[in-house]
Amino acid sequence: MGDAMSRVLYRLGGSAARRPWRMIILWVVALAAFLGAAGTLGGALHDDYTLKGSGSQEATDLLRERFPALAETGARIVVRKDGLDPAELRTIAADVRGLEHVSAVDEPVIGRDGRTALITVRYDVPVTDLDVKKAMKGLRESSALPGAQVEFGGQLPENSSAPGGAAEAVGIIAALVILLLAFGSVVAAGLPLAVALTGLGVGMSGVTLLAAVTDVSTVTPTIAVMVGLGVGIDYALFVLTRHREGLAEGLEPWEAAARANATAGRSVVFAGVTVLIALSGLALSGLPVFITMGFATGIVVFATMMSAITLLPALLGLSGRRVLRRRERRGAAVAPESRWVGAWAARVGARPLPWLLASLLVMLALAAPALGMRTWPNDASSEPSSNTVRKAYDLVAEGFGPGANGPLLVAVDLRRTPDPTAVLSALARIDGVETVSPPLVSPQGDAAVITVIPEFGPQDERSGRLIRDVRAVVRPQGAEVTGLTAVYHDLGEIILDRMWMVVLAVVGTSFFLLLLVFRSLVIPAKAALMNLLSIAAAYGFVTAVFQWGWGAGPLGLPHSVPVSSYVLPLMFTMLFGVSMDYEVFLLSRVREDYERSGDPRGSVVTGLASTGRIISSAALIMVAVFGGFALDTSVVIKQMGVGLAVAVALDATLVRLVLVPASMALLGRWNWWLPGPLARLLPRAAAQEGAGPVKEPVPVP
Repeated sequence: MGDAMSRVLYRLGGSAARRPWRMIILWVVALAAFLGAAGTLGGALHDDYTLKGSGSQEATDLLRERFPALAETGARIVVRKDGLDPAELRTIAADVRGLEHVSAVDEPVIGRDGRTALITVRYDVPVTDLDVKKAMKGLRESSALPGAQVEFGGQLPENSSAPGGAAEAVGIIAALVILLLAFGSVVAAGLPLAVALTGLGVGMSGVTLLAAVTDVSTVTPTIAVMVGLGVGIDYALFVLTRHREGLAEGLEPWEAAARANATAGRSVVFAGVTVLIALSGLALSGLPVFITMGFATGIVVFATMMSAITLLPALLGLSGRRVLRRRERRGAAVAPESRWVGAWAARVGARPLPWLLASLLVMLALAAPALGMRTWPNDASSEPSSNTVRKAYDLVAEGFGPGANGPLLVAVDLRRTPDPTAVLSALARIDGVETVSPPLVSPQGDAAVITVIPEFGPQDERSGRLIRDVRAVVRPQGAEVTGLTAVYHDLGEIILDRMWMVVLAVVGTSFFLLLLVFRSLVIPAKAALMNLLSIAAAYGFVTAVFQWGWGAGPLGLPHSVPVSSYVLPLMFTMLFGVSMDYEVFLLSRVREDYERSGDPRGSVVTGLASTGRIISSAALIMVAVFGGFALDTSVVIKQMGVGLAVAVALDATLVRLVLVPASMALLGRWNWWLPGPLARLLPRAAAQEGAGPVKEPVPVP
């Protein structure tokens, strides 16, 4: 299978490089077609908050059936003014009642400070079915009050922020600078970006088309761009580097492109498939938002992978020798090897055990904060202080108490509990409950809602315990708890309950793929352990930066925040896939040299030396791309960007330069151990096998 893939990629790359305009026009047409289809047939982004089997979902379903006015989207108008006039507040409420999709507006409530008022607005459709910008415009126009500070909170305004694009711009500019420094050629620096952006355009159009047939969350495009841009540039970079080596050896541009595609391109395919396998693990999360996020990001990764092995060879054939530096075009050698990396690997290999133990201690120290990680979906209190939802949160906390920002809604089935008085009195006795409102009965008289105001805000560590205590009281009475705080709690519980399935699926499938690629039991096991160690270190770093507050200020956060529940599965699947990229590229070279020389330690030195420069450049680009997303306004994206950047940096330094040479030096020939019966069963799909049509052995990067 390895030879067959090499032959296909060789012919594909050679054909594209010989007749570049044919492939370029094909991609231009495909890009235009996808963009056009996305513009006419694509769907809008929708956040699917369905949590099947959870208590909050049961309560929401009950309200949707019997009390729809309280079941869907909500917004809050918070008014701060000295000398509040109740008549002015009632006028605002009356104007808001006339807005589209507004099902009810609660009577204005004035806080204990006497100058803060709260008007709760309820809609008859989920927030995903609203034109959020139009709805927010209506709220602003209807609630304008001279001399007053008016802010907006709740689900509607929290879903009204639009991505800024600054993170993507920072990543692209940083990648261009790194590529210019690495290659010394504007053409060579521009090609990986052009290829990655073309694949990204097709992939993101595919995400828009996917949104037409299923719910795709509002944060998915940012996640997809983050991963797609990083791997897209890296994949093109590996093929380009191999092509430059071929040109330096005197090959014709089309032949160099064909060989690069047959070798480096094959590693790109294996690496891309590994990322896709890792992303597919999100399907086991049990949450629709994660399932579609995995599919959408996979579409982008697949598109960028295809552009690297089809469009790039065409552009390489068209560019000729202009991808080389000027002195290299005049005959100067292209030095792919990094001597200092080889010397370092030899030094580590000479005394592997101390280096292994020292690096393990560092990684474990970085991972240690994760033992105290507290996960919770970010809420309005995590937003920058300039954001209206954050201002509304602070005003409510000051005027009504922190618990008013996270009320619990107890949905009572009056067919099972005709008199909710017992529920009401029991709720008032629970530790942590500040106030309990009288029951609000549905028009048909078959359901009621009791609002419970906690003594503390939704992000408080006591929130989870309070929700469990309230449920213990109300469930025997035929009632259940919902509200955003309860939804957040249930979301975190579902993620933690399903996390082991995601980990097992991703690690297991990646192990099997590496087993096929390298025909070794030890290599995939070692790769899995090192990746798990890198992910644990990234979790620990994110915990220290965000939960401990070490980096809250520089990242634009008002204070320390818990690690978002979303981050756990997203970081795991994406980091595992991205980390395996470098593992495939590095170990392919190591295996090829080992089969030629039979020297287990020397092959590690040779493999690291031959890939040191290119992997370092690729890792720098990936760190720059991921790190740029720390500028995003979303706390989830900030945490993802920081975690991914740190993990890639650790992979390129401690893992690749210390753990890999030290562990492989200790294991020696055992690195490539495969039992005979298993060897006969496995197909030969090794990434280091010969390139088929290439007459001489060509090592894979």
